[in-house]
Amino acid sequence: MPAICHIAFETSCQFCYSSRFSHYRYHIVNITILGPGAVGTLYAYKLHQAGHNVSVWGRTATDTVTISIDQSPEVALANRSRCALKQCDLLIVTLKAWQVEQALTPLLSELDSDTILLFLHNGLGTVDRLARLLEAHPVLLGTTTHGALKQSAINVKHTGLGQTLIGGWNDKGRQCKFVAEVMNHAFAPVKWHPEVEVALWTKLVINCAINPLTAIHQCQNGQLAASQFSQTIYSVIDEAVDCANVVGISLNREALHTTVYDVITATAQNYSSMHQDIYNKRQSEIDFISGYLVSIAEHHGIAIPTNLALYNQIKQIESSWSSHD
Repeated sequence: MPAICHIAFETSCQFCYSSRFSHYRYHIVNITILGPGAVGTLYAYKLHQAGHNVSVWGRTATDTVTISIDQSPEVALANRSRCALKQCDLLIVTLKAWQVEQALTPLLSELDSDTILLFLHNGLGTVDRLARLLEAHPVLLGTTTHGALKQSAINVKHTGLGQTLIGGWNDKGRQCKFVAEVMNHAFAPVKWHPEVEVALWTKLVINCAINPLTAIHQCQNGQLAASQFSQTIYSVIDEAVDCANVVGISLNREALHTTVYDVITATAQNYSSMHQDIYNKRQSEIDFISGYLVSIAEHHGIAIPTNLALYNQIKQIESSWSSHD
């Protein structure tokens, strides 16, 4: 059983995770990062620096991986360790959304039912697909605005300071507010968000407005400030708000318009993750970004022509690679 799970259950509260684990907020926690890409490596390094027992689960078959952030010294972490999985208190999933189901499913049998799962990736829909398999675990959802760029196999550049918001997806997860404090101690600011789905939808709308356009036009984020994109961006946002409303998420249209353009300005020199994926002919997260809206619209009979057109354009680009091989 995981190290932080040695406290007996409170008989009066079956899922009283907060009281069970609260005194471990600043103690050593066993953490595994599933998907040590740019963001995963950033968190692995920071949590290791804070003194936690951190391992990673990556694609390479080596027993250890070496990582570094910016000019900081390199550290070696255990990789693909089943022993670490069995002792894992907190599993942080930082994969691409389309990779999550295939990568996580075979690992679930190795985890204790008390292991907390934190999904920290772009897009929505992955946890819904795995709901039945995850019901035994405390599940958290999160979003981060930190910028990270993998410069080599071992080095990641922290390209932009941001914040991380996390919150509970299920009843067990909602008892794990202390996880935000554990992470904040390592990599501030990390905040608990009682309505994390609103934050995730806000991030989704930003991604829907920026990512497909930068990928299609192969441009930096800042170039979307040009007037030629304004009508498309406004339509993307309005359609996304309609989809959010129909599933019970209340978003403010005008506030989102401002937020999207604030992000475009603040990240003007950046290339979006979808831009990078399309440029390098890698599968993108379009199915969990614009595609998530498309699935909601189809289910509820809502017309979202702008988002649907962008979704289809990205899918056509991706399909063209295989047809040319």
